[in-house]
Amino acid sequence: MQDVSRRLFWTGFVLAGLGAVLFSAKAIVAKLLYLHGVDALDVIGFRMLLALPFFAVVALHQAGRARRGLIARLGWRDGVRIFILGFIGYYLSSFLDFLGLQYISAGLERLILFLAPTFVLLISAWFLGKTISSRQWLAMALAYAGVALVFWADLSIAGDNVILGSACVLGAAFSYAMYLIGSGELIERVTATRLVAYAMTVSAGVTMAHFFIVKGVAGLDQDWPVYGLSLIHATVNTVLPTFMIMWSVARIGAPLTAQLGLLGPVSILFLAWAFLGEPITVLQVAGTVLVAAAAVVLGRRPRAQPAGPAPDIRPGRA
Repeated sequence: MQDVSRRLFWTGFVLAGLGAVLFSAKAIVAKLLYLHGVDALDVIGFRMLLALPFFAVVALHQAGRARRGLIARLGWRDGVRIFILGFIGYYLSSFLDFLGLQYISAGLERLILFLAPTFVLLISAWFLGKTISSRQWLAMALAYAGVALVFWADLSIAGDNVILGSACVLGAAFSYAMYLIGSGELIERVTATRLVAYAMTVSAGVTMAHFFIVKGVAGLDQDWPVYGLSLIHATVNTVLPTFMIMWSVARIGAPLTAQLGLLGPVSILFLAWAFLGEPITVLQVAGTVLVAAAAVVLGRRPRAQPAGPAPDIRPGRA
């Protein structure tokens, strides 16, 4: 029995770490796609077009279980909420993210996305009356200081476009924070698997509508490398890590899974250096360390907690 528990733990550990790295590596693939003359709408369009069949199969399976009475049916209000969450959490957030990646480094993009948990705290405090502890204020200070360092480093290299790109990715982090807040209550009734499958299917539908309205069928006329990289983007950097993180949470819990998410911004520095030739500077390393420290502080749970599930404020994964 102990061997089984140990095996489950290490399986979850590996899934969480690898999932975090694969999620972060989407920025690398997006940057490689931009070398072929595509834009942000092409990147997200091909990503969701090729990922849609996988999420649709899971969504149909979940819907079939609901029809057979194996899981609870969803009302129309739940359907509306899932549509809104899919729109802001996976369509709008991803579009803004890839738009920003045209102007900033992959390392800065990943660090800005890690501000999503701090947005959750601030929004919850301002609109829901939640209290922000001194530990959480410290975490936010570390996170913003780390991003500021890397922003300054990128600004000295890439110029004013860094401001535009950072603003877009900041909007992506804010959108994903709204998704996390909105999904908190819903996920308890819908379950994570069904919510992700439904929301991603909605996002793919909205993305396809946007893509074909703007570009038409002619937008599909791309070079084969674009299709090859997009297939990697859709499967290795989207579908696979989505379920890997979900399976990890089921085995080792959300807190440890979130902590292992720190591998994302750390790995992206070396991946961007290896595949894109982006330099690794002292400021980038220092900024990454500060953001990682912020995530550690934010992810720690106080010893005494009231009964009930803790809010999910894991780093954003657009």
